[in-house]
Amino acid sequence: MNDPVSMACPLPDVGDGARIQLAHGEGGRLMRELLARHILPPLSNDDPADAADAAVLPALDGPPVFTTDGYVVSPLFFPGGDIGSLAVYGTCNDLAVAGARPRWMSLGFIIEEEFSLAALDCIVASVAQAARRAGVQVVTGDTKVVPKGAADGLFVSTSGIGERVFELPGPATLQPGDALLVSGPIGRHGIAVLAAREKLEFDPPPESDSGPLFPAVAALRDAGVPVKALRDATRGGTCAVLHEWSAACGASILVEWESPLVTPEVRGVCELLGLDPLHIACEGTMVIAIPRKDADAALDALRTVPISANATRIGTVIESRTAPVLIRRTSDRLVPLDEPLGAPLPRIC
Repeated sequence: MNDPVSMACPLPDVGDGARIQLAHGEGGRLMRELLARHILPPLSNDDPADAADAAVLPALDGPPVFTTDGYVVSPLFFPGGDIGSLAVYGTCNDLAVAGARPRWMSLGFIIEEEFSLAALDCIVASVAQAARRAGVQVVTGDTKVVPKGAADGLFVSTSGIGERVFELPGPATLQPGDALLVSGPIGRHGIAVLAAREKLEFDPPPESDSGPLFPAVAALRDAGVPVKALRDATRGGTCAVLHEWSAACGASILVEWESPLVTPEVRGVCELLGLDPLHIACEGTMVIAIPRKDADAALDALRTVPISANATRIGTVIESRTAPVLIRRTSDRLVPLDEPLGAPLPRIC
């Protein structure tokens, strides 16, 4: 197993310091100490002695929205984030693109025997910081310890509950002429994880876009923009979202190649390795579908919040063609944009 402390997390030199033992997951004194000293204090102001396996939640004003997810990213730490913050933002973003304000979430850890307690402390602190930024509260959770070799350091499972504040008609309502936007530069998360995993020394290093999308969703709502569909462009990247939407509405989608924002770092890595940024995962960038007449208002609203300050138009819904998604390359020729059969980079979340 790669040492999870060797990445960018500001950890002390743990050397042969304290490590997770199987007894930390067996319900006895060591487990109580693990929870009381390393997990509960950063996440809650409650007395650890009062911790329970279930949380009683207050009533919501709007319809509840529920999501669940798992995180197995490798490496655990990467430029721009780690598995802890990624778990929070990924869960909250699934709620946000459903039009919901994230309110509460659960957190489950599956920890491999001999995992560093210092690394665990760093990850839990990152969870707490990300939860504060996203406006979500971690209200319950679970911890399991498995033998060495049965997991890759640490896996995280989550569930999230949000309150719907923005109704979305959905991608089946897309029509020719509708505009498609992206909330920021694409492909940053996948390339950051790739560079960290393979120890590629780029200067500056690619950095993940992992972050909370609800402020961008709220900006669209507050501006009165009639959004038709939202989707965070995670596994499969922007391309997968466009193919999914084309299948839902029965129309084709035209991507203008000069439109997608790609940072110089992502562009350089993709050109070097023969990757398409449209296939690379994001973790803090979403695709937005709106009526064409509202495109400028949507961009103005998105650019008022930091997470979507570089929002841009990426394409248009068109009448059905022989291919579901087409792209206009620099030669001005329209060519099909194929959906990837599998992930160019596995375990990015």
